[in-house]
Parts: sequence; structure tokens; C-alpha cells
Amino acid sequence: MQLDHLTPAQLRDSHGYSSKWHFYPEDVLPMWVADMDFPICPAISQAIAERLQERVGYPQMRGDEQLLHRIIEQQSKHGLTHLAPENLLLTTSVVPAIYASVLALSSPGDEVITQVPVYHPFLNVLAEHHRIAKHNPLRRTPDGWEIDFEQLERLITPRTRLLMLCNPQNPTGRVFRRDELEKLADFALRHRLWVMSDELWAELIYEGTHIPIASLGSEIAQRTVTLTGPCKTYNTAGLGGGVAISHNKQILAAMAAVSKGLGGHPNVLSMTAWRAALEHGQDWLQEVRAYLKGNRDFITSFMRQHLPQVGYLPPEGTYLAWLDFSATPFGKKAHQVMLEQAKVGLNDGKIFGPQFEGWLRLNFATSRNLLQEALERITRVTQAID
Repeated sequence: MQLDHLTPAQLRDSHGYSSKWHFYPEDVLPMWVADMDFPICPAISQAIAERLQERVGYPQMRGDEQLLHRIIEQQSKHGLTHLAPENLLLTTSVVPAIYASVLALSSPGDEVITQVPVYHPFLNVLAEHHRIAKHNPLRRTPDGWEIDFEQLERLITPRTRLLMLCNPQNPTGRVFRRDELEKLADFALRHRLWVMSDELWAELIYEGTHIPIASLGSEIAQRTVTLTGPCKTYNTAGLGGGVAISHNKQILAAMAAVSKGLGGHPNVLSMTAWRAALEHGQDWLQEVRAYLKGNRDFITSFMRQHLPQVGYLPPEGTYLAWLDFSATPFGKKAHQVMLEQAKVGLNDGKIFGPQFEGWLRLNFATSRNLLQEALERITRVTQAID
């Protein structure tokens, strides 16, 4: 598989298919939206081609039974057990499932807690559907990002209904430990909160172990919906596909009800790709994960040597680097400066929480040579302005 030495000319296809590579002008290196620059797993391509030789009519509305069992097997490896196909609700992707979770488990005017910084659809759905967002900022410590449990308790009021969790965490890359998740589960149970846990990045971990919060006991399992999908792990974002998992079938029924007429039916090719990935894509995934870890370690070494003034903690999972430029002279204008002067397109930190202006998210799922070029451009501009 070609992971090294990809070029912008190869990645900027002539048809304009790639949002990542056609959003910014051609002189900008795009390191923003979270998909990989790597070739898709051959087993997925082959499975899709073979599936297209058959009828592509309406599928079974519960989804491909074999896929459901493969997802159950995958979750069991993480410790989320005692699942049956009826505990799974296939979705068009994870973002619609985030929206359905909020609509099903809270009402307008209810309070919803989430750690910040966080994947921006968490915040968007609350604003768009008139929920009250209660931010629990992660604390940056020398040992990594930590949950502020004292502040978490102070957020609770009689109107609080839902806790939204992202684990592994986007954009910080934290993989929460068992003791942290046990404290979160205890918090949710004491205050009778529903829990939505976005675990989309669970297969892309470098340190630590992925632990679904719903695996910690029967009580928390009954109050939790776990969301995941194939797109980050297997680079299939354009195909969509996701699943909501819960031991409490009433949660899934409520999500299906609020999505009725909007969610659509399971996608034939998405299911085919996902099943092929789970059955035949593990060698591909192992190679990609090792390359991504090498990229993560390259960033860590580069930042320490060339950009010590920029805040950075190595991510334990995901392929995202969360960079703090707030102490630089250009501070809150970091996104604009990097785009216009360094010619590197990154995600502006403020979309992950209003207090994160001056932060930038960098996607390092690309060839090492392109990653190095982006970091060198960032360094030249940062040092010139300093």
C-alpha cells in the first residue's frame, strides 16, 4: 500500500470529488476535515465491485444480518457484550445519530453537558434544537487532558437531562481511562442522566485501551447509547454508514421515531464496505495505524524541536493534533495567518468551543512528506512573526 510520497497532484483529483482537496485554493495544503489521504482497503473496493454485479434494490430494513453480527463481534472485543441484532440501529452516519440522540433523549430547554473542546456537531445540535449547552472544559495538565469532575458536579441542575461523551476524544485525542469512565458513569447514574457516547475513533488508538462506557455495568448500559461507524477507521466517509447501539431498546425506538422520514434506509454499498472491512481489512488497518502512530511521533518530535511555543500534547488516539497558538503574537488570528501566510488549511479551534480561539486542529492522516511540508510552512510563519 502506498502511504509515503503521495503528492497534491495525485490527491487533488480532476473531478473535484474530494471536499478536503478542493475546499481551499491549490497552493494550500489541506490538513483539516477528518478523512485520510491513503488508498482505500482493496478488500473494500473488491466487495463493492462484486456487490454491484447483483441487484441494488431496497435492502432488508434492519440491515445486513451478517454485518450486524460482525459489529456485535467487534464491540465484544472492546467489552461491550450481551448484544443482539435488535440492540443495533443502523444510521446513515454518526452525525445524524448524534442529532437523533439529542432529540430522543432531551427536550427544548433541557440542559445537556459535554466536555469541550469537542467535535462541533455536538455543539451545533444543541444550538439548533434549543437545548442549553453546559460546557465542562477539559483541563490541560502536564500529564495530558483531564476531566474536571468538580466543575462537572457544579453544572448539574434539575433541568439537566443528557451527558454527551466523545471517546476517543475529538479534537484532543484523549483515550479515557477506566477510572475516569467509572466516575462519569457514577455521575450519570446519581443524577439520572442519559448518556450519548460517540466512539467513532475506537479502532485508532496508540496508547491505552478503548473502553465503552456502556460496558461498565448493567445500570449505565440501560442509560447509554453508543455511536460508531466505519468511516474514520477505514477511510470511507463518502459512503456514510453508522450504528447506534444500546441495551435499552426504548432508546433506539425513540431515536428511530425522531428520525422517521428523515434518516433513510440502510445503504447497500455502505453495508457491503463495512462488512468487508470487518472481515478482511484488519491487515490494512494494522499497517495504517502503525503509519499514523509514526506520524504522531514525528509531530511530537518536530513540535518540541521547532515550535516549543505552540501548546501540544501527543494524542493517544485519532489522527488529529490539537495545537495551541494562543500565546503567539497572532493568537486568535491563527487560522487566518496559517491559511493566508503559511498556506496550510486547518480547522479553526473556535468551532470546538468558543473559548478555543487561537487553537487549530491538524489532520495528520497523510504522507509523511506532506505532513513535514505543512509543519515547516507553519514553523516559518510562526518564527517570522515572533
